[in-house]
Amino acid sequence: MAMGDIEIRDDRAAGRLEAVTDGEVVGRIEYFVLDAPESAPESAPERALVPVHTIVEPAHEGKGIAGSLARELYAIAAREDSAVAPLCPYVVKWAERHPEQAPAAGPELIRAAKEWLAAHPERF
Repeated sequence: MAMGDIEIRDDRAAGRLEAVTDGEVVGRIEYFVLDAPESAPESAPERALVPVHTIVEPAHEGKGIAGSLARELYAIAAREDSAVAPLCPYVVKWAERHPEQAPAAGPELIRAAKEWLAAHPERF
């Protein structure tokens, strides 16, 4: 996805959604992919994207980069029929302000995401 002179790219292997301008990464959301817990209802998505941190380089703050990253993360999840289970405080607040673009994750999914993160502290 491109936004003006900002390109947003998904580096799934590294677990980063990156905002790039002039070849420089100016912001990113660090995330992981969580498979649906065994206890998930039948109608639940098979997996979720779990944003943990949103970072924008200081020289690029205030330009809407973090919001564009959050919007694209939810768009990717929608295209992949995945949920988003935000653990990142910024993404939680962004989702609350944009409920039409950010379907809420159920408590079971949030709990499973927190458990995965607690079991893998070296990732973040």
